[in-house]
Amino acid sequence: MSSTSRADVPADVPRVPDEGDQPGKPPGKRDARRLRKRSLRRHDREIFALAIPAFGALVAEPLFLMADSAMIGHLGTAQLAGLGVAAALLTTVVNVFVFLAYATTAAVSRSVGAGDLPTAIRRGMDGVWLALLLGALLVAVLIPGTPAVVDAFGASDTAAPHAVSYLRISALGVPAMLVVLAATGVLRGLQDTRTPLYVAVGGFSANIALNALFIYGLDGGVAGAAWGSVVAQWGMAAVYLRVVVRGARAHGATLRPSAAGIRANAKAGVPLLVRTLSLRAVLLIATAVAARMGDADIAAHQISLTIWTLLAFALDAVAIAGQAIIGRYLGAEDTAGARDACRRMVWWGMVGGASLALLLVAASPLLLRLFTSDPEVREQLLPVLLVVAVTQPVAGVVFVLDGVLMGAGDGGYLAGAMLLTLLVFAPVALLVPTWGGGLTALWWTIAGLMMGTRLITLGLRTRTGRWMVAGAVRA
Repeated sequence: MSSTSRADVPADVPRVPDEGDQPGKPPGKRDARRLRKRSLRRHDREIFALAIPAFGALVAEPLFLMADSAMIGHLGTAQLAGLGVAAALLTTVVNVFVFLAYATTAAVSRSVGAGDLPTAIRRGMDGVWLALLLGALLVAVLIPGTPAVVDAFGASDTAAPHAVSYLRISALGVPAMLVVLAATGVLRGLQDTRTPLYVAVGGFSANIALNALFIYGLDGGVAGAAWGSVVAQWGMAAVYLRVVVRGARAHGATLRPSAAGIRANAKAGVPLLVRTLSLRAVLLIATAVAARMGDADIAAHQISLTIWTLLAFALDAVAIAGQAIIGRYLGAEDTAGARDACRRMVWWGMVGGASLALLLVAASPLLLRLFTSDPEVREQLLPVLLVVAVTQPVAGVVFVLDGVLMGAGDGGYLAGAMLLTLLVFAPVALLVPTWGGGLTALWWTIAGLMMGTRLITLGLRTRTGRWMVAGAVRA
């Protein structure tokens, strides 16, 4: 890359090192160790500059649902069970389109690495327009179709009305959630994870206050929780749009939708869509199995899934840094830097997973009291939390490798690997009740079998090096 193109990259974007940064003569052993330590420190600075703010933003998202779970859990088991079904469906609907963030991050970061900021922002704006189009379509489908979807999901007669109420109202916030995904991808690609942190903290704080008002102050119950989240989500979307539009104008990028750009974003997102659908199918199958075990089981499963999701988002902070850093290195055609950054992030993924495992074990008694007062639900919940804790180090590595391959634009492999994981997981999970297994056995299939399969498939790919395709655009 020329020095001119590097000068176009903003000062707050970490610079990808040139080969000329290294000494001209082969270093001795002591010098080699010193250079290695210096390289590790450089990667650590890059990783943590992005991962720490990303951590705050990521954990705020499941805290939306945790706030609902904690407040609704004290309304009754039927209400919490209804939230469990509705939240699983809503999360599936939104997370199916998480490629709006992932594909946008990879595309924008490659352009940043190549020193072409106007193109980077233009690619991001195309992702935002695609999010608005998809959001409008989903609202038109979800609102009339909610009762049929909840019924097909197998919710009990006591839980179903609460699930329908929550999901139908929450559908109004889906376009906002998709815009947040796309705009977050733009900022991550620009190596900015601080702005998403500020927006997420503000949105979470507003959601807590609105939930308290609508659930208790206005006696809105489950419906009140949904309205609180919808208002907070649209507020977050408005802030993101203002930031992205301001950046586009500053760099002379057009705000008008581009049919070619929207199609390119959609095409890049197709394999990630397949990957996400397969992952969501895993979680939906698990929730469907738990729902048929009884209200206490689905309530405990919902709490466990909420905590597992929170931990996953926390571990995903390094993966988010990986998406942005790997894309930038490959855009700058520095495959050696991409490989070294990958190795360092895997290390931090393991450390993060082990740390969260210890934290979860220590916090388990508090979590039991926080989420429910039902002794039957607590009895089901405790062993599941221990399963989640034991498998966190594996999860840490899996999420990092997932982020690395996303940053490299290796969506085709990710899609195939997740389809294979689904084929391994589904028959085992569906047979858990037949074998006399309970909720704990079901969670061993989620946190053990499913995550173990992903570790093998993603680990094999990163070892080959085939994911490292350099250039401003992945060929």
